[in-house]
Amino acid sequence: MMHRFTAVCLAGAFCFCLSGIRAEASNLLPAAEEGIASVMTEAYQADPAADEKVLEEMTPSEYDGICIAQVNDYVNVRSEPNEESEILGKLYDESAGTIEEEADGWYKITSGSVTGYVKAEYVVTGDEAEALAAEVGERVATVTTQTLRVRTDASTEASVLGLIGEGEELTVTSEQDGWVQVSIEEGDGWVSTDYVDLRTDFVQAESKEEEEARLAAEEAAKEEGKRKAAQVEAKTESSSQTIGSGSGSSSGNAVVSFASQFVGNPYVYGGTSLTNGADCSGFVMSVYANFGVSLPHSSSAMRSVGYEVSLSEAQPGDIICYSGHVAIYCGNNTIVHASTAATGIKYTSPANYRSIICVRRIF
Repeated sequence: MMHRFTAVCLAGAFCFCLSGIRAEASNLLPAAEEGIASVMTEAYQADPAADEKVLEEMTPSEYDGICIAQVNDYVNVRSEPNEESEILGKLYDESAGTIEEEADGWYKITSGSVTGYVKAEYVVTGDEAEALAAEVGERVATVTTQTLRVRTDASTEASVLGLIGEGEELTVTSEQDGWVQVSIEEGDGWVSTDYVDLRTDFVQAESKEEEEARLAAEEAAKEEGKRKAAQVEAKTESSSQTIGSGSGSSSGNAVVSFASQFVGNPYVYGGTSLTNGADCSGFVMSVYANFGVSLPHSSSAMRSVGYEVSLSEAQPGDIICYSGHVAIYCGNNTIVHASTAATGIKYTSPANYRSIICVRRIF
């Protein structure tokens, strides 16, 4: 940090000297002015690499001051730099924070809504943290136009790969001037940065209050799921017609059984009709509407419904969310979903044929 500050001071002094020369030169003869200008130009061109290095050092990194937890589960964030002080929250493995100061083997950090101290031995910093940030951070593009065309190449002349609705959040896989490559059901395609907002997401610390609220919300979602499941089970006599393993709740299997009736029907962007055509979120929304459950018509918004489970815990009826896509888990590592305009509503296996963002359970 001291090295960077020194570079700024030197650059400032250099600019001050040049401004002084220009002020004095304004009173000289034209020939003298040209001579000084020539000397200044030669001096600047003498070592442009050094000037570029100074500018590079003056420009802060996107991840400047970041620290990233490297632990088995989490490290406590405390109110003071000692192990006897109050625990304010938890910094989970590979979650990130910004270093405020260092104190006797502890870092004072800010992560999310939590500001406190973590032991230095449980986080990585500096160049190591900046390198790791590119791996653990998720680059996200949020669609800001009503309907976004995802193209096969970074050009408005390229063919359209697929369409994505406003508000959807897409995983960015690559970037170049004015364009980002994003992951959608049809494959990886390109969108103009004029029509998306870009950000980098990191897992952040969770305060004690946030943890308590999250656990309470999950428990409430589970109770609501049980209530809805009881209603579904009261309406169905058997789940013997389900596709997949048949494990899990009878209500979840009933969802899969109902959804399976529409395999082979068309995919229609923006559609919600199970017979005449639906898009991925319209399909999931309409299937669950049959069981009295209201879901949003957005694959990104469905990442927050119900409560989260791991893929290894997935049961029939669970919702699996991908970048720009969503599906219903059938069991036996299989999903049913409104895939693309070319393929319509179909089964796909394995369920992790694409990178999974989360699995949500309704029942």
